[in-house]
Amino acid sequence: MVDGIGRTIEYLRISLTDRCNLRCVYCMPEDGAPTLPHGEILRYEELLRLVRVLAGLGVKHLRLTGGEPTVRRGWLDFAAKLHGIPGVESVAMTSNGVLLCDRMDEVKRAGLDALNLSLDTLDAASCARMTRGGSPEPVLRTLEQALAAGLRVKINAVPVRGYNEEQIPALAALAKDRPICVRFIELMPIGCARGLQSVGQDEVLRRLTEAFGPLAPDDAVHGHGPAVYYRPAGFVGSVGVIGALSHAFCASCNRVRLTADGQLKLCLNHALGLDLRALLRGGADDEAIRSAILDAVARKPASHGFDASIGDREERRMNEIGG
Repeated sequence: MVDGIGRTIEYLRISLTDRCNLRCVYCMPEDGAPTLPHGEILRYEELLRLVRVLAGLGVKHLRLTGGEPTVRRGWLDFAAKLHGIPGVESVAMTSNGVLLCDRMDEVKRAGLDALNLSLDTLDAASCARMTRGGSPEPVLRTLEQALAAGLRVKINAVPVRGYNEEQIPALAALAKDRPICVRFIELMPIGCARGLQSVGQDEVLRRLTEAFGPLAPDDAVHGHGPAVYYRPAGFVGSVGVIGALSHAFCASCNRVRLTADGQLKLCLNHALGLDLRALLRGGADDEAIRSAILDAVARKPASHGFDASIGDREERRMNEIGG
């Protein structure tokens, strides 16, 4: 599947729910937020049908997200069924890891190929402040259990000024003796994050260089996303940076998102998309859905537009969009 400017779209992020067991400062309000009624969320049978159509159009790589995907009942069975769809080559998940602790045998049986764990700080106090009640301990246990189970593991950290920028070297050091990737992702000014200050890619690299010395480029393939990877001297694993604002990678974007309520999002910062739930529940056959997806993808924006005034700026929070 190719968009209107020639980019190959082969990566789909599927949000299973807008609910979460944490309240991270850049994602959700402290006192929570209204959640989607059950009937507005796509059923697993509907998701499987859409994945079959999208896989037929060339989507190869799937990632389950939320909210927090593990709060939705039945996600393990759903993940296992994804591998049976022709054309699907990998199924991964992004999770805060809390509810995965001590469940790695189930995760392995479900066939997940890779796991990204969200962990913004190793300091208990700053973690509680950023997540509004969370702790790094269950995430670290999940990390070790995932490695023992043979999963490919990455850590996702979002540096936020005044919250966790001093934790960058400590987080990176998780990759010193473990075969993992620790990635630092620039804060996206979406929803609750608009009132926060990002720590840019260049500063992250400077802090890493000050802590570990020169960063040798790591050209190994670590997945299907946009991160740029480095390997400090003596590290078993790698560190990565995703600078969507300061070092935009829109020209090579290979993804679309499916929200929990069935909206096919073409770009994170644009509201433009396609209401797949309406097509599914309106009786459209697979060919009509396929045609609508191709028409929508042809209109995928050339740029995220965070640095400009755009007419269809996304107004939803990250938990509603799918992280």
